[in-house]
Amino acid sequence: MLTVLAPAKVNLTLEVLTKRPDGFHEIRSVIQTLNLCDSLNLQLSESIGIKSGAPNWVPGDSLVSKAVGLLQETTGCRRGVTIEVRKRIPSVSGLGGDSSDAAAVLRGLNRLWGLGLSLEELLRLAWQLGSDVAFFFYGGTALLEGRGERVTPLPPLPHLWVVLMMPPVPKLQRKTERLYASVKTSQYTDGQITDRLVALLTGGGLEGERLISNVFNVFDNLALGSFSGLEGYWQQFVKAGAEEVHLAGSGPALFTLIKVQAQAEEIYRNLQQQGLESYLTETLAAIEKIE
Repeated sequence: MLTVLAPAKVNLTLEVLTKRPDGFHEIRSVIQTLNLCDSLNLQLSESIGIKSGAPNWVPGDSLVSKAVGLLQETTGCRRGVTIEVRKRIPSVSGLGGDSSDAAAVLRGLNRLWGLGLSLEELLRLAWQLGSDVAFFFYGGTALLEGRGERVTPLPPLPHLWVVLMMPPVPKLQRKTERLYASVKTSQYTDGQITDRLVALLTGGGLEGERLISNVFNVFDNLALGSFSGLEGYWQQFVKAGAEEVHLAGSGPALFTLIKVQAQAEEIYRNLQQQGLESYLTETLAAIEKIE
C-alpha cells in the first residue's frame, strides 16, 4: 500500500487582472500549502474502487475519480487500484482539497502502476483536471499566473501559524464561477500587489508581520454579499482575537496568519468554545518534504 498526503492551501494574494478571450480570468496569486492534509491510501487491486468515510463526499463527483480515469485513458494502463480518501480538509471550502487530492492520485498512481511519467507529463494531465491542480505538484510557496496553471516556486515563507474557520453558511452552487463573474472591471488590478509580495519573498528577510499586512484577496468583499451570513461569522473570528481575516480562495473558509503559537492557540480555543468548525495548522514546505 502507498500513502500519499494532499495538503490544503491558502491564497496569500489573489488578483484578477482581466477577462481572457477563452472566458476564464487572468489571475496573479501567491499561494501557500498548509499542514492540514488529506491522506490517500492506494493499493493495487483487480478493479477501480474509491471510498471515503467523509459525509457528503461522492467519489464520482470528485477530481479523484476524474484523475484515475484520465490517467487510464492517457496511458492505456488497465491495472486496478483501491483508493481510500481520508478527508481532513473541509470540502468545497476554498482550501483546495479536491485539487490536492487529484494531484496526489496522479503522483501516487504514477509510482504504484510503474508508469514512469515525467513531471512535465503529469503537469499536462493536471492542467486538464483544473487550474490549480498543477500547484500541488510543488507545494510550499509559489506564484500562480494565467488561469492558475502556470506555477513558479518561490522561496519559503517565514514559519507562520494559521487558524482556519469553516463558517456554517449555506453552500453556494458554482461558487468560484459566480464569484469570478461578480468581479467588476473596476476591481481588476495590475498584479502589483502580488509582485510586491514576490519581491519581499525573493529579496529575503521577510518578517511575519510584513507578510501579514500584504495579504490580499479580490473576493474578500465580494464573498460577504454572496455567502448568506458570512459577515457575522467573519466578525466572530475577529472577536475571537484575529486581527486580519481573509477568505481562503473562493471560500467560504476564512483564515488568519499568526506569528506567535500561543496567540494562534488562543484564537483557536475561542472559536472552538463558540462551537465553530476550526483548525489550528501552520505553513508547510514544498511537496517533496512531506512525502
